[in-house]
Amino acid sequence: MIRAVLFDVYGTIAGFSPSRYQLQRKACAAFGLGDKITPEGILKGYASADAFMTAENASRPLRLRDKEGRDEFFAEYERLVLKGCGIDVAPDLALLIFDHLKDAPSALTPFDDVVPTLVELRERGLTLGLISNMNMSGVDLLSDLGLSNHVDFAVTSLEARVEKPHPLAFQTALSRAGVEANEAIMVGDQPSSDIVGAAQVGIAPVLIDRDGNYPRYDACPRITTLDQLPPLIE
Repeated sequence: MIRAVLFDVYGTIAGFSPSRYQLQRKACAAFGLGDKITPEGILKGYASADAFMTAENASRPLRLRDKEGRDEFFAEYERLVLKGCGIDVAPDLALLIFDHLKDAPSALTPFDDVVPTLVELRERGLTLGLISNMNMSGVDLLSDLGLSNHVDFAVTSLEARVEKPHPLAFQTALSRAGVEANEAIMVGDQPSSDIVGAAQVGIAPVLIDRDGNYPRYDACPRITTLDQLPPLIE
């Protein structure tokens, strides 16, 4: 019997507003590259960049790096995003574009299907939690997302001192939820950090593929919107 549902944050529960496409196009315009940015290219680029982030966090967490190490990471992250649009830039230029992007007003905002789904799941008596690699407290994360009244808790890398897919991140969430692994479901958009990470501790995973990056994924149930989740939980 499922008693708790755990969620990744970025790409699962929330995305940027303005959109990543709008932010990237504006940042790149300052360097004469704005016209080369396409919605399709941004989707492709972020899929590659986010996979890179997952791999890097598993071996050398971003929160533990000095400024030089963070700059090195974000230069490569941005380079991969732009490569999705067919733009090949040097790391130095990629970092300049990223810094321009970072200064643009934006907010991580829940997707439209999130609150209605969370309300439905809580009405069933399920405990809900977030697991995030963000370097901030869980209380602050829920507050920033406006989800404090809809989610019971959030476990972050700042508090757990590890990043997904480390087992401790998931085990900490299970402890907070007061359930065993076989009583929980984990919903996330990254196969390696969310799906494999959950499965390795015995949590049943569900892949949410909002951008259509994994159309043939069959290692676990796959959904494309969060409102498809409740029918999977019986």
